[in-house]
Amino acid sequence: MALGCLGGAFYWLHGRSEQPRPEVVTASSATAPGVAEERSSPSAREPSAAPIDRPLAKAAPPVDPGLPLRSGEVLEYSANIAKLDNVANLRLSVNERRNFQGRNVWHLQAFAHTENPLRMVFVLDDQFDSYSDATSMASVQYEMHLNERGQKVNSIQRMTTTGREPAPAGATLTRVFPGTRDPLGMMQYLRNVDWGKTPEVRGPVYDGHKLYEARASRASTGESVSVPAGQFRTSKIDLRVFENGAEMKDAHFSLYLADDAAHTPVLLEATLPFAVARVELVKKK
Repeated sequence: MALGCLGGAFYWLHGRSEQPRPEVVTASSATAPGVAEERSSPSAREPSAAPIDRPLAKAAPPVDPGLPLRSGEVLEYSANIAKLDNVANLRLSVNERRNFQGRNVWHLQAFAHTENPLRMVFVLDDQFDSYSDATSMASVQYEMHLNERGQKVNSIQRMTTTGREPAPAGATLTRVFPGTRDPLGMMQYLRNVDWGKTPEVRGPVYDGHKLYEARASRASTGESVSVPAGQFRTSKIDLRVFENGAEMKDAHFSLYLADDAAHTPVLLEATLPFAVARVELVKKK
């Protein structure tokens, strides 16, 4: 959900935090496909998450191969909440296209760091790595390397749709719906949708803790947006998030994609229960 890497949701997610990690299961567990689960030990218990309320594998059209990702792209953002400016900085990067476990993937990264004065009370230095299928942007492996208020957590999760594979060394196996994307892969996927021909995109998103359904639709075109990186004509994409079939009413997201060849994400607005957050493009390299 982080679109989380872009971050406005970031503070809201940390406010909801202390979310449980995915449930641990064994190879013999017979849970329904699409339930986020994790296998790393012989203990077993029933997962608490329920399957999404409708089949999702056929919901999203394939990424247009004519709009490839750009290796070496780096996007830098600042996060503002209510009247507090630059409470955090975020960086998204497209590292390279490579072979990973026999699959053609993109290696994507995101970094988030709090800035003063917030940093004086909440030190956060997080890194996220995504290995996403080069065609569909479905997540193959998602990594969270978190350093928050002195507490460090490293989570490496390999995605599976069957749960039959052996747990990889140094990682856990997480069972998801076919086509599930992580927040970094979802961001890149939305950039590659032909919004002139596609009224709505639906698909499962796994944020490292829970499985959600994201629904995205174009709300408007030609909107002028001013951010530190400049003035942009944009298309506004509305994002709604569903958990266990019910829409999450306490958060709403709007993503603004520049009307350029790269469909650069220039702004993310998150309407949260306590404030409105804006994550604004500062620099593009």
